[in-house]
Amino acid sequence: MDRQAAVAGQFYPGGRKELQAAVVAYLRQMPASEPAIGLMVPHAGYVYSGAIAGVTFGQVNIPDRVVLLGPNHTGYGVPRAVYPSGVWHTPLGAAQVDGELACRIVEDCPGALADELAHRFEHSLEVQVPFIQVAAPKARLVPVCLAQAPLRELMEFGICLGRLLATDATPALLVASSDMTHFESAEAARSKDEKALERILALDPEGLYRRVAADRISMCGVVPTVVMLAAARELGAQRARLVRYGHSGERSGDYGEVVGYAGVIID
Repeated sequence: MDRQAAVAGQFYPGGRKELQAAVVAYLRQMPASEPAIGLMVPHAGYVYSGAIAGVTFGQVNIPDRVVLLGPNHTGYGVPRAVYPSGVWHTPLGAAQVDGELACRIVEDCPGALADELAHRFEHSLEVQVPFIQVAAPKARLVPVCLAQAPLRELMEFGICLGRLLATDATPALLVASSDMTHFESAEAARSKDEKALERILALDPEGLYRRVAADRISMCGVVPTVVMLAAARELGAQRARLVRYGHSGERSGDYGEVVGYAGVIID
């Protein structure tokens, strides 16, 4: 089952050479790398958030298996949609899906279903794939698209995912795709995002979910981030650190209405 690129030429360069050059430049901002359990990276157009995503990916050793967790912006498909098999295409070529691990997640984790429809037009995971293709060309992907759900269900899914990965001899990197506050002033966005990041850096998925709801923080990837944190704790995560925070106004010049972006490493 092949997934064709849906947002090439929109969210990131549509030509192979241009995309390769852009991703290499972003990744080279931080040449040192280290093992990691999980990441949170933004998913806006590369012109706005590519540097933050790249500097975050560029600081970790990406293993041969990556579980991509992203929000469902389109409303298509099932609530916990696991892409079952095949390849994902970008202008850089084909990235292989780890069908074996995808099948195990569907079999073992509550609510997970094999479904390609949720992924067909969704950008939040696609924009991460070129970074992985350049930094770890042999890596296999397990894309999981997640809709809004009660905290209890998200924690059950994340704990199950973490326990499943913990029993596997092949290491995996968890990547949660999320932007932060949307369409508020730069000052207001930073204030709200600091509250959400405080819970992320404390490895507190329950607290993050509640803080985002209580303070009405328009963090579009709170669901995959909650799942990633719950899974990372099962995998023995000890700390989280903020790599970089920024917002769209730094590129557009409009500080009155921005989208916030953050890169976080969990190890």
